Amino acid sequence: MNLAEGRVNTRSCALLFFILLSGSALAADSPLPAVSPVGLWLITLGIAFLIAEAALPNYGVIGLGGIIMFVIGALILGNAELPVPMMIGLGLISALLLIALVIRALKTRPRETVSGDSGLLGSVTPITTVQADDACNGWVQLQGERWQVLSATPLHAGQPVRVVSRKGLLLQVAATDAAPHGE
Repeated sequence: MNLAEGRVNTRSCALLFFILLSGSALAADSPLPAVSPVGLWLITLGIAFLIAEAALPNYGVIGLGGIIMFVIGALILGNAELPVPMMIGLGLISALLLIALVIRALKTRPRETVSGDSGLLGSVTPITTVQADDACNGWVQLQGERWQVLSATPLHAGQPVRVVSRKGLLLQVAATDAAPHGE
């Protein structure tokens, strides 16, 4: 974790703590007689959890809790003459936003390796140059680098070859018609 991530998490936690304190104060002494302080506190806490979900690197756990608290708080406030469809609509909108956040987070998960040995093995590339004294040795351009290659059969410039293995900085190759993928 770098310093910038620490600042974001600290700020988010400080904001969450401030909202929790204000929600507790609101629940303790509500000036509106028709409004349930517990309902207001749950809505405030639910909104704080939804904000924390956007700022913290988790996969929807805090946001799901926030939506549940928000909907329960809104249902408790049902005595305050708030329309039930509006409360349900706000809960559904919050759930859709949470689902969008979770989908976006899941898209950032690790994908298959495209570099190193696993990225090299099986790659097909043309021979750029062949050594004059040995037709089984040559050079290829692969993944932005120039590699020396060795083949069991003679090579010629422009011939497509498949990487079979790597030994240090030397790639073992075979002609594409002679080496099936994964060999």
